[in-house]
Amino acid sequence: MTTLIELLLGGLSMGAVYALIALGFVVIFKATEVVNFAHASLLLAGGYVTAVLHDDLGFWFALAVGIAGAAVVGAAVEFLVMRRYRGSDHSVLAIVTIGVDILLLTELTRRIGTRVLSPGDPWGDKVVTFGAVSMAQTRIAALLAAALLITAFLLAFRYTSWGVAMRAAAENPQTAALMGVRLGRVSLSAWAVAGALAAVAALFLTVFPTPGLERATSLAALKAFPAAILGGLDSTTGALAGGLIVGVIESLATGYQSDLSFLGRGIGDLAPYLVMVVVLLIRPAGLFGTKEPARV
Repeated sequence: MTTLIELLLGGLSMGAVYALIALGFVVIFKATEVVNFAHASLLLAGGYVTAVLHDDLGFWFALAVGIAGAAVVGAAVEFLVMRRYRGSDHSVLAIVTIGVDILLLTELTRRIGTRVLSPGDPWGDKVVTFGAVSMAQTRIAALLAAALLITAFLLAFRYTSWGVAMRAAAENPQTAALMGVRLGRVSLSAWAVAGALAAVAALFLTVFPTPGLERATSLAALKAFPAAILGGLDSTTGALAGGLIVGVIESLATGYQSDLSFLGRGIGDLAPYLVMVVVLLIRPAGLFGTKEPARV
């Protein structure tokens, strides 16, 4: 029972981090209807800046610079690349993001090399014990930070003028533009917000119990992609639910891997994708996605 509780708590904390990444996918999709395959490079960029600067600037200031840097990179990608292809088919734009991701990841992996970079976090390997249940302080910090950021985002999305513009652009971009919503500004802000959220997620993906930031850290974005699809690419609530579901499933499958040996090795990495496929077979739009009306 203790093991189950620890796995559930660990899964929820990692699921909250995946939700931050999935929220970035959803924000960009709602603003532009484009699936952003460059999200992995935004995550790695934010984590790299934080890890490189923490010795000189201190952890908290380096983290702020890393978040701002990832936001700037995201905004630059939108302004310098994606805006040039505005009006193109969405599948073409998605392919463009793949090219951007390859370019950014190639440069970042060249800089990182074979090193494993520490983010310089203040929690270290400290563990908090509740009775018989133990949990790393980094996991508690991840859960609290993700809950705070997601709540702030949802409130801003619901009650601010930026959120109104974002929802209007997502609902009907042509009508929103006629009503004075500047679609370019909405798209730019969406990429910036997605980059900032990815930078925060990168921090908690590289702290204890993981060894640190390395070239493979960007692959975490691939785990968050099933969360976004599972919840629904056009649903902010779905990103939260999908992230938590993926985190818990991955944690349980990894923790009980010896009991699931008949399914093969590495079932923990594969489980989120299996759940995603099952959900899509039942609900093609995801758990909270909007079902497109079909004319018959």
